[in-house]
Amino acid sequence: MTAKKNKAKMKCRLCLFIPVCCVVLITVFVSVGSYWLQIVEKYQEKQQLEEEILSLKEKEEQLKVDVERLEDPDYIARYAREKYMYSKEGEIILRLPEEDDE
Repeated sequence: MTAKKNKAKMKCRLCLFIPVCCVVLITVFVSVGSYWLQIVEKYQEKQQLEEEILSLKEKEEQLKVDVERLEDPDYIARYAREKYMYSKEGEIILRLPEEDDE
């Protein structure tokens, strides 16, 4: 009889052990999957931010060049004459129509 009782206890233990193991495994897989998705999202975000950094650095370089130009009084005078149609004393401004290269 003890063999039958041992066998019954073993079956009972297995009936409890297998579902518990399944729940633990499912929880682990869901957690790992969740973390993996977060890692992939962060990697993509990192790539986008690196591209944004590059574009901002290019813009910064262009702005530095513009600042250097704007420190030159001759450039400012020429820019104002071209952009806002200012003229020097005795200078006449003629506006020519732009030609289309077709």
